[in-house]
Amino acid sequence: MKPILYSFRRCPYAIRARMILDLCGIDVCLREVALSNKPKEMLKASPKGTVPILILPQKKVLDESMDIVFWALKKTSKTDKKFLEWLDEDLYGRSMQLIEENDNKFKVLLDKYKYCRDKKLAVKYRQEAKSFLYRLNELLSNQLGLCKNEITFSDICIFPFVRQFAFVDYEWFLNCQLDNLNDWLQKILNSELFKKVMQKHAIYEH
Repeated sequence: MKPILYSFRRCPYAIRARMILDLCGIDVCLREVALSNKPKEMLKASPKGTVPILILPQKKVLDESMDIVFWALKKTSKTDKKFLEWLDEDLYGRSMQLIEENDNKFKVLLDKYKYCRDKKLAVKYRQEAKSFLYRLNELLSNQLGLCKNEITFSDICIFPFVRQFAFVDYEWFLNCQLDNLNDWLQKILNSELFKKVMQKHAIYEH
């Protein structure tokens, strides 16, 4: 029996989970949900009702995207050395520092910027968020990934949020002298992995 993944196509947390699961070769039964009409069985599994939610065959529920990421990595690392290396203490520590800053600070400013109706306030939030983007840009100055000279789980976990930020006002983003970051963004946007996980699915009927 496949794990069941409740997802919403454009949600950055759900994109994160789908990309990692696919990269790890874990086949799931994907249930695309309408956030305005959440399935009862989804809410029963996780009353907070946010996506992604992964229900394992043993009925264990993972309702945080990073829990899904680490479940997938640990499962796959048993047979794939590459994923085991991603869990190396040094790489893991540096990765988590970036991911936590993304999730706890950058995402807050991203939401304020994206959904703010006051243009002056939106510019303020955008400026505050830029410091994190410049940090990422600097990390990419001499390597292909944020924490290593290749794309690893930190890149996949942070990418959906940079994508969302960039496309609020892409022309502004292009003029921010974030060339390394934009090259990185374009590389992942054009990857087969991203194209695959962003395919449209019918809303789950319940």
